[in-house]
Amino acid sequence: MRFSRSDLLNRARDHTGAWDMVVVGGGATGAGVAVDAAARGYDVLLLEQNDFGKATSSRSTKLIHGGVRYLRQGNLSLVRESLRERALLRQNAPHLVWDLPFVIPAYRWWEKRWYQCGMKLYDALAGASRPTRSRALSAGTTFDYLPALRTKGLRGGVVYHDAGFDDARLVVNLVQTAVEHDAVCLNYVRVRELIKEQSKVVGVVAEDVETGDELRVSASVVINATGPFVDELRRRDDARTEPLVSPSQGIHIVLAAARHPGRAAMLVPRTSDGRVLFSIPWGGRVVVGTTDTPVEQPTLEPRPLDNEIDFLLETAGRYLASPPGRSDVLSVFAGIRPLVRSRETRATWRLSRDHTVEASASGLLTVAGGKWTTYRKMAQDTVDRAAQLAQLPARPCSTAGLAIHGAEGHELDGASNLKVYGGDAAAVADLIDSGAALREPIHPLLPYVAGQVVWAARCEMARTVDDVLARRTRALVVHANAAMEAAPTVAALMAAELGRDETWQQQQVDQFRAMAAGYLPRRDGP
Repeated sequence: MRFSRSDLLNRARDHTGAWDMVVVGGGATGAGVAVDAAARGYDVLLLEQNDFGKATSSRSTKLIHGGVRYLRQGNLSLVRESLRERALLRQNAPHLVWDLPFVIPAYRWWEKRWYQCGMKLYDALAGASRPTRSRALSAGTTFDYLPALRTKGLRGGVVYHDAGFDDARLVVNLVQTAVEHDAVCLNYVRVRELIKEQSKVVGVVAEDVETGDELRVSASVVINATGPFVDELRRRDDARTEPLVSPSQGIHIVLAAARHPGRAAMLVPRTSDGRVLFSIPWGGRVVVGTTDTPVEQPTLEPRPLDNEIDFLLETAGRYLASPPGRSDVLSVFAGIRPLVRSRETRATWRLSRDHTVEASASGLLTVAGGKWTTYRKMAQDTVDRAAQLAQLPARPCSTAGLAIHGAEGHELDGASNLKVYGGDAAAVADLIDSGAALREPIHPLLPYVAGQVVWAARCEMARTVDDVLARRTRALVVHANAAMEAAPTVAALMAAELGRDETWQQQQVDQFRAMAAGYLPRRDGP
């Protein structure tokens, strides 16, 4: 399916009357809401100020999981809900969600039995949806799973199963799914203000970031799904409103696969600050994370702190036979969690990952909190409430069994790096094979070719070099230096496809390199 921003923008401009729902925010939550609402037959417009998944939704730990650490917190209802949603995502997006074994290494005599008891409860909460039962491992088998593990004092471990996924690709596919159900979804359209009549929100004034053109739209209900930025829109509605979220920064470092060979992930069950840490094979690399640092104000491009990088390196180093250093870090990325505030605690790592849906006195509907795994349930609850608030006809949710774009025909995956395209893989392969230039790698250290850049601009609404290198492909995540070096090639390919000039190309390269420099840690540390 050709995914044309200009066509969708024309549909938005030509629309007459009020939309049933206008969704502000194009991350996991907003895209999920658009899919749910459009699949029910509601008339939906989604507006995203930057690119789809630009902020939190492309910077996750790359896991669809029940949340082992929530067991320790006693939040069994969240674990059970997450495990149910995990099973649905593996069914509805099999091209982007895959089974992933996790090993918890044990270095004390009591740890293996303790972890095994916890994972038996995890299995029980998953019920019939569990992929494979957890089991205890000998020291030798633990090392077979994790050959880079420190063996001194190793007493064995426990293996259980969750799921890995590609977060940014899933956002793109969710937006495509919404469009296939007749929603209009636009990136680079910023909501400037809310339109009110008789103290009720009845629409928004937005701006096309690319042209500066104004877009005024009416809506039966406006849904604030802007993740860590929900309070910004809530303050435009009512300057006196109390904050709803406590933003928290989490960072991840990316290492070469040799640092953690094999296909099993590792869970460190308790770090020095009382949380958990993951080391996950992903994208031909290893993703290690995460931290939990409270921040005052969320930003689109949060920067990792030196002490966060050191914390991850030191913690991982306690478990690996060859501890990594700063020179081993290929990329480091940061995201902001939109955690719902609590009066009981200020420690963000203790805050629940449950979500909340609330309506203001003016009728602005805000959804906040949650996590990637439960995005579908968040969307269901939000659309149920939105339809009720706007007095729209009640229609049942259908997303529990709704295939996400790319799911059907995903076996036609072509080469390994085309698997994430699912049902589109054959068409992407055909495009790549249509010319020798399209088969050229964009960089010798990256698994992407020119044809994928053209596909992103032509069929996936990629508008900038950042869109392609950070989210349509994952070049920035897997190797920041290589992505920076590939930027001129990508800019030239996009300019030819989008009709841009050399000035635009140079601006894109400069902007991307300035941004991407933040994905590389200082080699000498703080």
